[in-house]
Amino acid sequence: MFIYKTALEQHLGDVTYFKVMSGKISEGQDVINMANSSKERITALYAVAGKKKEKVTELTAGDMGCTVKLKSVKNNHTLNAPGNETIVPPIEFPQSKYRCAIKSLDEKDDEKLGEALNRASAEDPTMRVEYSKELRQIILNGMGEQHINILKWHINNDYKIEVELFAPRIPYRETITKVATAQYRHRKQSGGAGQFGEVHLLVEPIIEGVEAAGKFKIDGKDTQLTIKGKEEFLLDWGGKFEFFNCIVGGAIDAGFMPAIKKGLMQKMEEGPLTGSYARDIRVYVYDGKMHPVDSKEIAFIIAARNAFKEAFKIAGPKIMEPIYLLEVMVPGDCMGDVMSDIQNRRGIIEGMGSEKGFQILKARVPLAELYKYSTTLSSITSGRATFTMNFQDYQQVPMDVQEKLLKAYEEEDKDE
Repeated sequence: MFIYKTALEQHLGDVTYFKVMSGKISEGQDVINMANSSKERITALYAVAGKKKEKVTELTAGDMGCTVKLKSVKNNHTLNAPGNETIVPPIEFPQSKYRCAIKSLDEKDDEKLGEALNRASAEDPTMRVEYSKELRQIILNGMGEQHINILKWHINNDYKIEVELFAPRIPYRETITKVATAQYRHRKQSGGAGQFGEVHLLVEPIIEGVEAAGKFKIDGKDTQLTIKGKEEFLLDWGGKFEFFNCIVGGAIDAGFMPAIKKGLMQKMEEGPLTGSYARDIRVYVYDGKMHPVDSKEIAFIIAARNAFKEAFKIAGPKIMEPIYLLEVMVPGDCMGDVMSDIQNRRGIIEGMGSEKGFQILKARVPLAELYKYSTTLSSITSGRATFTMNFQDYQQVPMDVQEKLLKAYEEEDKDE
């Protein structure tokens, strides 16, 4: 039997809908879930015709029915009699067309909202819920604006939760374009043991194919740094981070290097410009100071974070935005309007073709410009066009866009 739908129904509880693919299934029969090897018992069987359910004792190949109280069954699972290893190919659901963020108007409802969204996602596989740690938002992915609005209605009326839908944040990245140096001294004295740590560092961009040279102009003098240790990290959010220990003469004890690296990674996770992830940066720690009594790990974490922040801001910082490849299938008479709309969204047309009487348009468009695109496209073409969008890469944003983002981040920072 193949599971194609699950639902929560008022008088029955958790209901699982299935199709019998071969043989027969009987009330009270034990079956094996091929997805997780769990054992399930069919306690009741119902033949289904629309909303009508008729209790039966068995169903045979080709019948569609439902059962209740299965423990660990989801859409696309196959349940078999013991000894049968057949797995039915899963249904391939279409790619989401509409993306938005959601939050409850009352923080007390956050837990209830999470339960409602998880239930909605389980019942409707085309409704995908994403809890984004990076964006600190709950993201809904659905088939269109109306699809999301129907979910909102159910949350408002069935779960009695007031929610707000709005444009999601964009997962920007931050990087630098030139070499810069900075130093920072952290000193704190509060009666007892104090805190002291001073870090001097240099940052430079990682450019593909260009190796670290170690020779720079520092304080107006050509300086060859002595590289005593190097660590390279492939970042979870894309790009690289390289850390060079260039301390000589014991200016900073080697035992404090992990704390300095920790402070740098904290700022890589929360970039100095907009709080987005930073990437593709080399950091050379070449000097500093410590105190025999007051130097502690926390002091060097704070010193490293602040030195990195200061160096970053004078190293030609740039914000990078995600670029998506948009492929639109559109009727020929709407081609001009669709192209104009894409160009207004800072899109770059990459190619055109034709297929099955439709025109195919390919373009690279920033994700920031694609909010509610499905609604706009439907309006332009009277619902006769469709599209797909897939992540391509990150590109630097134009300067006017960067200035707007920086101002918006500053305002948001003040509000918090």
